[in-house]
Amino acid sequence: MARSQDRSVSDLARRTLQQDAFERTRRRLTTVLGAPPVAGATDPDRPVRTLYDAEHTTDLPGRQVRTEGSEPGTDATVNRAYAGLGATFDLYLNAYQRHSIDGQGLPLNATVHYSEGYNNAFWNGEQMVFGDGDGEIFRDFTLPVDVIGHELTHGVTQYTANLTYFGQPGALNESMSDVFGSLVKQYLLQQSADQADWLIGAGLLGPTIHGVALRSMKAPGTAYDDPMLGRDPQPATMDDYVRTGRDNGGVHINSGIPNHAFYLVAEALGGHAWEQAGQIWYDALTGGELSSGATFADFAQLTVASAHARYGPGSEREAVVKAWAEVGVLEAQPVGATPPGTSPADNGMPAPVVVGQIPPGPPLGEEDDDGE
Repeated sequence: MARSQDRSVSDLARRTLQQDAFERTRRRLTTVLGAPPVAGATDPDRPVRTLYDAEHTTDLPGRQVRTEGSEPGTDATVNRAYAGLGATFDLYLNAYQRHSIDGQGLPLNATVHYSEGYNNAFWNGEQMVFGDGDGEIFRDFTLPVDVIGHELTHGVTQYTANLTYFGQPGALNESMSDVFGSLVKQYLLQQSADQADWLIGAGLLGPTIHGVALRSMKAPGTAYDDPMLGRDPQPATMDDYVRTGRDNGGVHINSGIPNHAFYLVAEALGGHAWEQAGQIWYDALTGGELSSGATFADFAQLTVASAHARYGPGSEREAVVKAWAEVGVLEAQPVGATPPGTSPADNGMPAPVVVGQIPPGPPLGEEDDDGE
């Protein structure tokens, strides 16, 4: 969009990218320095939500417009944001016994109507912020509840593994947000894995855009193909891994690979994806062993260990190994008796072999933060 010949499109896109760069820097600083201390909720089993209206400025948090327990008002964007914060809180509490984003009842603050025609939403390290979209290419960013869950999950990652926002750890960071953002929607709708659409941001694209969503976990690379946006660049396997200096080393692009691995696990296990598949991913993210610089292979091996630790050497572990093998990160290994000590984390099970390496490609160098 920023390279469009249409000045009305390119100017808006460039303003969005400039603001994104500023806010992403704030978020990176928060991951390094830590968020300012905030008192937790008196009852951590209940959300504490406060909504603000920036009134189309970039001043945060803005004017307070709704607090926890108050009745819905006439602003549909405020009401959707309030409901989406609650839906995300509910998934983490009920599925994983996590009390809000930090695990200690952190109040959830969000600002709507940020800037003019702002085509994005973000977690800035302390609160949620939603743009209204430009109305043509993107609609209101509070419309898809999975986008709300996605951004809040950046907060969960911040308070747990604190994954570096560049390259493979950055793509894992984005993938965690897509995984749990999708699970927020599935939990809210009580959908099974085979009923879910596995789309991130369905309904967000404008009426003239050729596409269905921002990303597809089921079929990465197929979410949109439009003259204005280009073609969805996400790969599904390591064979098509994208080497780039743009988008913080491809964090929104290569996240398609771990996204697809999660979809394959959820599909194989069936039922509600937030239960077994989501539990395995949550254990790996929050268990304390995932380093801030983790690669896809590091995370994959942790999910295998997490599946074994929680469910034993059965179908759950097999599904995880098979999924990571299918996307080219691990090599499938037969499940069976092996000499003790082969893999301490797996209690004697064979350790999956790492096969996914970053393919050679053009040199890095283009610096350009992409949206969302």
